[in-house]
Amino acid sequence: MTTSSTQTVPEHTDIPRHIAVIMDGNGRWAKKRLMPRIMGHKKGLEMLEDMTANCARMGVEYLTVFAFSTENWRRPVDEVNFLMNLFLQSLQKRVQKLHKNNLRLRVIGDRSRFAAEIVQGIEDAEALTAANTGLTLTIAADYGGRWDILHAANQAIQAGATELTESSILPYLSLGDTPEPDLFIRTGGETRISNFLLWQLAYTELYFTPVLWPDFDEDHLATAIRSYQVRERRFGRTSEQLPLTQQRP
Repeated sequence: MTTSSTQTVPEHTDIPRHIAVIMDGNGRWAKKRLMPRIMGHKKGLEMLEDMTANCARMGVEYLTVFAFSTENWRRPVDEVNFLMNLFLQSLQKRVQKLHKNNLRLRVIGDRSRFAAEIVQGIEDAEALTAANTGLTLTIAADYGGRWDILHAANQAIQAGATELTESSILPYLSLGDTPEPDLFIRTGGETRISNFLLWQLAYTELYFTPVLWPDFDEDHLATAIRSYQVRERRFGRTSEQLPLTQQRP
């Protein structure tokens, strides 16, 4: 279990230990090229593979991406079905490469609406990579921040908690054993967090960019990290309380 940024000050690192991403803009990327939306999702999946490799090379320890929200079920049925099939195919095709590169894969979210074949694919991929020690790639699928908090609270109550506190809820959160994100990135021009990691983003540095996800390459990632590096991460303290190496002009 990790600690809460509202209870203790996290260790400062120049390279974010944990990056969270909303991969927005796949459909618009395809539309600009007069392609079906599904082609944007395919391209976006390729970019996720590149992003994972770039983060691992830079020394990022955790990458958490929002692949499918609880609200995405409202999309057209054909698109939802395509996304589900694409998710399964990706697990089957790419998990061996993740494993070969010593990367760990996790999937968080409510699996109750997934087909049995997808659930089995998730479980097999997680089991195969569970002992790997490199970057942890976490995919949030049928996930919502409010769902996460409510689910954790109910789990704590079922476990016998007589009072709900941060300490009693934290172990049951989807990322309860993972450091909170240092940097949040949303591509595609929207400037909201859209029910993603509501608990965990309390003190995360937010970075929004108009770049569409399929175009978000290594240079764009480096720009986002540089933005993170010039910020003071005070966690309620004053600038003067920070070590000199963390104070900004």
